[in-house]
Amino acid sequence: MAHLRQLSALTLDAAKAMAAAAEAHAVAQGWTVAVAVVDAAGGLILFHSLDDTQAASQDIAIRKARTAARFKRPTKALEDAIAGGRHALLSVPGMLALDGGVPVLAGGKVVGAIGVSGMQSSQDGEVARAGVAALQP
Repeated sequence: MAHLRQLSALTLDAAKAMAAAAEAHAVAQGWTVAVAVVDAAGGLILFHSLDDTQAASQDIAIRKARTAARFKRPTKALEDAIAGGRHALLSVPGMLALDGGVPVLAGGKVVGAIGVSGMQSSQDGEVARAGVAALQP
């Protein structure tokens, strides 16, 4: 049908692969984190939290993933924009502008995202990027 789009989507297996890669990277560094994988609309596909991860990181990981998916950019870009003086971004509802959320692209379109929280935001971003790298050929 001409008025319908064909959309790619993350599978549960893809989400599991991303989470496993993120967890492996975090464990290798001795970091305790929560990991969330969402679809393109920000719907939760998979979530897990390593032992001894601070409780607040659970919600933060999900919010980072949703922000990356819905805003179609890494949360680090939003953090940098605010640090660079775009303070109006602070008034955007539902946005979490801390490194650690990374969108997943397929054919140039966002199909989901991963969010990580538990350490310094730069370390969370490193873990999230390791998760996304699991999907690279």
